[in-house]
Amino acid sequence: MKFVRNSRFAVSVIFAINGVVFGTWASRIPEISDLHNLSPGALGLLIFLLGFSAVIAFSVFGRAADRYGASTVTKRTTCIFIPLTLIFIALANSIWALAAAIIFFGVIHGGDDVAMNAWAAEVERKDERPLMSSFHAMWSLGAGIGAGTGVITSFYKVAMPMHFTITSIVIFLAMLPIITIPFKSEKKQNSNKEPFISFPKGALLPVALITFFASLGEGIVADWSAIFLRSVAELNNSSAALGFTVFSVCMFTMRLMGDKIALKFGAHMTARYSGLIALLGSIIVLTFNSLVPLVIGFGFIGIGIAVIIPLAFSRAGKDKEISQGSAIASIATLGYGGMLLGPLFIGLIAEFTSIKTSFLLLPILAFLIFLLSKHLSTNPRV
Repeated sequence: MKFVRNSRFAVSVIFAINGVVFGTWASRIPEISDLHNLSPGALGLLIFLLGFSAVIAFSVFGRAADRYGASTVTKRTTCIFIPLTLIFIALANSIWALAAAIIFFGVIHGGDDVAMNAWAAEVERKDERPLMSSFHAMWSLGAGIGAGTGVITSFYKVAMPMHFTITSIVIFLAMLPIITIPFKSEKKQNSNKEPFISFPKGALLPVALITFFASLGEGIVADWSAIFLRSVAELNNSSAALGFTVFSVCMFTMRLMGDKIALKFGAHMTARYSGLIALLGSIIVLTFNSLVPLVIGFGFIGIGIAVIIPLAFSRAGKDKEISQGSAIASIATLGYGGMLLGPLFIGLIAEFTSIKTSFLLLPILAFLIFLLSKHLSTNPRV
């Protein structure tokens, strides 16, 4: 049991680190946009590159996790490459350097995401009880911490390069004790007949679709909430980061309870009511123009989509038709494809209409989550 507890601790820390990196990046997007004089369309295109590179990495890292072990791939990726992602963005002195840094960010962050979820699924099976939501809670906690540091450093006029560099050093030091924790991951030799990019099929297809809608909503809030609040509520950069911060804190709180809730009510009903809560939050965000109700609305969206992705990865990890790494990679390919298409759609819609109009996607996504919720159960007929 000590072996399992140590592995749970290691996976939890890695999820938190992955979240810190993403939250740090998301909190300084307005400053990065201003620094490089980006239009909404140009920003959307750059975030599209981030999502595209992540989608390519999903299958590569999923196959590597099957072949070399998810724990090995995760620890090496997180320790060596994750700290570099923020430094490269911080040091980018041109639009082309920024594009290259964002592509690198997408590859490493996306690949680490698949590998750590595969490792998490192994630990969950060995512990013989639901754990995936609690792991994702640590990601949300990390994202909230990352976004919170963005609020503080922006308020105190700490330059983005200094902020990103300090964060990278802290992450590297935090990872050093984690890489020594032993864990014998399952390994599977990949078939040469498997496609380079893993796509979901059969029972996993609707699971991937609901993940797509949830990740699209999460990506919209992460990448555009600060700009939305700055535009609609006329806030400064430090205050505008509060939307994603509250969103992340609410996701963290809900994910801490998610395993017990899903165990009591089932994945289907948990996802169904989650979709309704996200719909309520989306309506609030689109209805009001002042800070307090807008932040409350983003909080409800965070509560609503918090457990959707953990439930989807847990369902994929239990699939008996495809290996674990490939199953999770296939869910991530279509599911996190929301990161690829969402920011581009938001940027293009905002370019020709307004940022508030583009956020009409949020209630649509919440309703689709509600409709497809039954497919997160291992018995979708119930």
